[in-house]
Amino acid sequence: MGNSFQFKKFAVSQDHCAMKVGTDGVLLGAWARGGNRILDIGTGTGVIALMMAQRFPQAMIDAIEIDHGAAAQAAENAARSPFADRIHITETALQNFNPDIHYNIIVTNPPFFAHSLSAPETSRSLARQTDSLPFSAIFSFAKDYLAPDGELSAIIPSDYLDEFSQEAFLRGLFLSRLYKVRTVERKPAKRCLVAFSLLRPAAFDRREVNLLEDGNKWSSWYTELTGEFYLK
Repeated sequence: MGNSFQFKKFAVSQDHCAMKVGTDGVLLGAWARGGNRILDIGTGTGVIALMMAQRFPQAMIDAIEIDHGAAAQAAENAARSPFADRIHITETALQNFNPDIHYNIIVTNPPFFAHSLSAPETSRSLARQTDSLPFSAIFSFAKDYLAPDGELSAIIPSDYLDEFSQEAFLRGLFLSRLYKVRTVERKPAKRCLVAFSLLRPAAFDRREVNLLEDGNKWSSWYTELTGEFYLK
């Protein structure tokens, strides 16, 4: 996608980020529920934080990133956006982040799930991030810093669903929403949008959705979900 990506209301520069703007991040940014206080773990370019700021005009958003180059670029992207006064980027590991508030919403698109990276140095960098951000750290943080009625949302490969969910259950969180995302109808889902809450959900929202239909056209579900972001 080059060194920058233009959305309807903001632009994302990404030349200093290992993880570029992609379908996974856009899916999560468009799908996650909102609230007054939002945290984006591993913000990368800042695209999810920016999408959440656009969708929820009253929200104050914190975003953390362990990589220096990515954190600096996310801060620049936020500063150039119409939401600059509502997004705060911090360069830190999650384990060292100790906010004095609770969050209504936590979102994360963990970069260590990428499996198709071409540059060996990028792969090594992301492998180090895997070691520094295990599933247990994500859910331990959520247990301590989610508001009672809050929600943690993530996008993960389908192969990791059981492992990811188990870590949540061990820390007292309940799976409240699960969208299995297929590329096309005839193929198995490769990614899952998941949401966890501290309260047992009154109803479990489970769906299977497609990104494409009629061969290579974005599906009506994806078009409706992301319509307020993509340029025509």
